[in-house]
Amino acid sequence: MAVLIAVNVGMPKDVAWHGGTVRTGIWKYPVAGPVMARRLNLDGDGQGDLAGHGGEQRAVLVYQLSSYRHWQEQLRRDAFPYGQFGENLTVDGLADDEVCIGDRYRIGGAVFEVTQPRVTCYRVGLRLGEPQMAALLVSHRRPGFYLRVLTEGQVRAGDEIVKIASGPEELTVAEIDALLYLPGHSRPQLERALRIPALSPGWKASLQALLDDAVRGSGAVGGNSGLTTSGPPPAWPGFRRLEVVGVTPESASIFSLALASADGEPLPSALPGQFVGVRLPPDAQTSPVIRSYSLSGRPGAATYRISVKQEPQGVASTYLRQHVRVGDLLDVAAPRGTFLLADAATPVLLLSAGVGATPVLAMLHALAAEPSPRVVWWLHAARNSENHPFADEVRALLSRLPACRSFVSYSRPSDVDRPGVDYTARGRLSREVIRGLDPPQDADAYVCGPAAFMRDMTDALEACGLPSARIHTELFGAAAALTPGVVAGSARAAHQPARPPDGQPGPSVSFARSGLTVPWHSGYGTLLELAEACDVPVRWSCRTGICHTCETAVLSGQVAYSPQPLELPAEGSALICCSTPPADVVLDM
Repeated sequence: MAVLIAVNVGMPKDVAWHGGTVRTGIWKYPVAGPVMARRLNLDGDGQGDLAGHGGEQRAVLVYQLSSYRHWQEQLRRDAFPYGQFGENLTVDGLADDEVCIGDRYRIGGAVFEVTQPRVTCYRVGLRLGEPQMAALLVSHRRPGFYLRVLTEGQVRAGDEIVKIASGPEELTVAEIDALLYLPGHSRPQLERALRIPALSPGWKASLQALLDDAVRGSGAVGGNSGLTTSGPPPAWPGFRRLEVVGVTPESASIFSLALASADGEPLPSALPGQFVGVRLPPDAQTSPVIRSYSLSGRPGAATYRISVKQEPQGVASTYLRQHVRVGDLLDVAAPRGTFLLADAATPVLLLSAGVGATPVLAMLHALAAEPSPRVVWWLHAARNSENHPFADEVRALLSRLPACRSFVSYSRPSDVDRPGVDYTARGRLSREVIRGLDPPQDADAYVCGPAAFMRDMTDALEACGLPSARIHTELFGAAAALTPGVVAGSARAAHQPARPPDGQPGPSVSFARSGLTVPWHSGYGTLLELAEACDVPVRWSCRTGICHTCETAVLSGQVAYSPQPLELPAEGSALICCSTPPADVVLDM
């Protein structure tokens, strides 16, 4: 008979970490007497990061005495106090390789259901003083698990744990955890897991992505579609010389370059929505700059077309506008990206502002080439016709589609702009405008433009009933940081490190979207830590190569891993939380 050994609670608190502050509820301590188990947590307990912990599906965390003893031996530690692994219930019994998702248990006056394994999280390592702990929990197959509270009631140390129902499919916590985080991803196992009603929605979405990948046969090499979206592998490594075969003005501030293979070989076909990296030498004294530009032409064309907005202080855009001519050669990385037009029958909403039209224009080209029978909406915001790129091209493409709708808003139309011809309405694309258009709720929406525009359009579409999973966005600059639990300080622009470590500098590390190149020092530890030292926006969760949140496209070069991740990222990408550069490397961040 399994027994409840300790009930542990704790409220979130601020903890110093890596020169900053983390808000975390990982510190749990045993309490005497009965504690009420409620729908969202135990009385007296709280979670610091509700995006990754807590909620109805993750109300109560369980960890076992057998795993305590395992880690005492593995880590060569003395006895741990209960709650040391952040668990609410320390139990004797209920091993991860025996308990199944969907199992139900009565403890004291409460009834619980097993919903998912523990989420991989750096904070358990923070509590234990072992940075690799998140990876160790997975590799040793001892994650612990979450419970949903079916019947609220009191629990206390010493209560017997009585199993009252078995989960369908009989997949254990350890098996489900391995199914997501370890290589293999057996299709029959995925199908079984997805038939378990009690499995939490987040884990179902991840396992469904893995199953979809298995069914259609992904073109990517490596990677884990259940943890992160990866496009197909790049068609060539590093940079390739392409010849400029055309320069075309598109608006007052936007121009296009047509690029062809310098050696006469056909260019690999790009997917609608992808981008390329371009390396430029503004002058002999300055390090090359690298910028990413969406492909705006027809996928499968003989040439690649990039369209560039010249920014007043833009080093790369100014160089391209003033110095690049037909016949010049440019260093170009292979097409990449995950902002891709899905192959489906659902309606398509293409929303853009300014030069944000470029990736969705490539999607429109792909739809018009068939021509697609799908319902297609083109929604674009510009200042006026002088600043409205691709207007005639878009009209011609839309004319080929049997079920299309166009709405163009001008915020400041000029005297020569014709309402109903050049533009649909005066003003901006807003939540009210989108609501009035009544977009189909089963559509897939693709949104590109300034950050504020994408936020507004995402909010507007969700308010109209589109699920967030159907709203896809593409950001030209550095992606927003994701640093769970870290208390945000004042935002700073990317910069050279304030205090580089002692010792001889190594290879160069370029952060392409941030426009920064930095010499590597082994004292940084990992590429992630170097990016943090430079205030380059970073995204991570486990910091041990498990969750793939930090997976980043490598435009040029390669990385070395230490420790080796349990599953490699997609070809052409790197897990920056556990990698270093053996030679010069260019990262898409």
